[in-house]
Amino acid sequence: MSPHAIPPSPTGSQTSIEDNMANMKVDQDGIGRRSHSKAASKTSHLRRHPDNDIQDLICAGFGPASLAVAVALHDAIDAEDPNLRPLNPKVRFLERQQHFAWHAGMLLPGAKMQISFLKDMATLRNPRSEFTFLNYLHRKNRLVAFTNLSTFLPQRIEYEDYMRWCADHFEDVVEYDQDVESVEPASTDAATGAITSFRILSANRTTGQRTERLAKHVLIAAGGRPRLPDWVPRHHPRIIHSSQYATTAHKLFPPDKPPRSIAVIGAGQSAAEVFHNLPSRFPGCKSHLLIRGSALRPSDDSPFVNEVFDPERVDDYYSQDPVLRAEAIAQDKATNYGVVRIELLEEIYASLYSQRIQYPSDAEWPQRILNRRSISHVEDLPSSNPSSCSPHLRLHIYNASSAFQATPSPQLETLDVDLVIVASGYLRNAHEEILAPLAHFRPSSKSSSWQVARDYRVQFREGAVSEDAGVWLQGCNEATHGLSDTLLSILAVRGGEVVGSIFGQKEVNGKAR
Repeated sequence: MSPHAIPPSPTGSQTSIEDNMANMKVDQDGIGRRSHSKAASKTSHLRRHPDNDIQDLICAGFGPASLAVAVALHDAIDAEDPNLRPLNPKVRFLERQQHFAWHAGMLLPGAKMQISFLKDMATLRNPRSEFTFLNYLHRKNRLVAFTNLSTFLPQRIEYEDYMRWCADHFEDVVEYDQDVESVEPASTDAATGAITSFRILSANRTTGQRTERLAKHVLIAAGGRPRLPDWVPRHHPRIIHSSQYATTAHKLFPPDKPPRSIAVIGAGQSAAEVFHNLPSRFPGCKSHLLIRGSALRPSDDSPFVNEVFDPERVDDYYSQDPVLRAEAIAQDKATNYGVVRIELLEEIYASLYSQRIQYPSDAEWPQRILNRRSISHVEDLPSSNPSSCSPHLRLHIYNASSAFQATPSPQLETLDVDLVIVASGYLRNAHEEILAPLAHFRPSSKSSSWQVARDYRVQFREGAVSEDAGVWLQGCNEATHGLSDTLLSILAVRGGEVVGSIFGQKEVNGKAR
């Protein structure tokens, strides 16, 4: 089947300052948002090629990881990198969202980044790139004002706007609303039988129309999918993942029937941010934060420990013995998993302390942290009156605190709430389903997962894939490449490495090609 023809989008053109100003929209947070009009579009060095051409690279996903690759490829073309082959690459990005968005459900007022703005899409690889965060501030006429903040940590809404600003430059080569379903062999070398190109099948999430495209190289950067505990009923209307909080929670309740009680499950940064935000989003609602441990714990972002996120540390992780590497990653998890930034902990503690002043009994507190709690199961509460304000859910909870008192085992207790928000992290296994048609090309039939080389290239059985073709994985290699693999910290450098691996000159029989 030949690729469906898709009319190319108009190539963007340079606009005047007045045109740009006219096409800016300012939202309630004061961040400039560009309209999607033709006059507001920007351009990069990546140009759209016909859909029925064999693309040099197709990326499944256009989040921060693929965006960093796009920026690195633009910069390589801009610098006329002599190692870049071809000089005018055919590239396409397929993104399942309808527009560029980064953790939209967690863009909460006042929430700050957890990394320095210097770890943007370009600076650590090329400080002179036009895609640095500082150049973004300059273009937005906020550089001086931002400097006056005396911080390396911008607000999350601003950093998301920065990445959208970068993404706008590549609209000509991005297909939104496309859910990549599979990657399979498309053509093989007549002499060796090695795969020389791949067929990428995607579906439009709005129309359902399926489209296939061909490419020599495929990059899968599908991002994370919400991880839900076993006790959570699938697709329950009153149980949501933290990634849906800012975009979904307020839509679940009519304006005249706001929630009266909410439970947040989790002990990490996302859970703490949601818990801290609830009083402003739902005034008068009681909120409960349920954690397994004895207390919320701070993340370790001290300078020596923070070196685990340095780009050069990836070499150290990858070269280590697998057992030692797993031990090192487990030891360093306090930098990112199940921990909260100390500044937020202090704000939450101060807020809870004020309740002690206002209310004589902790039963009256609007917010409570329930420690040493784990969920057994959840049940829906029947309501004979549709307009009733009675709670919708009952959580059955194991209280392990009692194990340290007179009773020897955790006690079962219940909590009735209108909404449950689960901050339980993400699964990063979308590539397994996408690459299922290629599973029999793994190096060993005994292997149950995909393995990648240091340059993130998927390792196939010897001779199965041509040297001039291949598949790369991003954001799902923590076990081999370290804790930074799923984070923003090394994206600029890693994007350059991936571009070099895919488009750099390679030697065949001692000769560059």
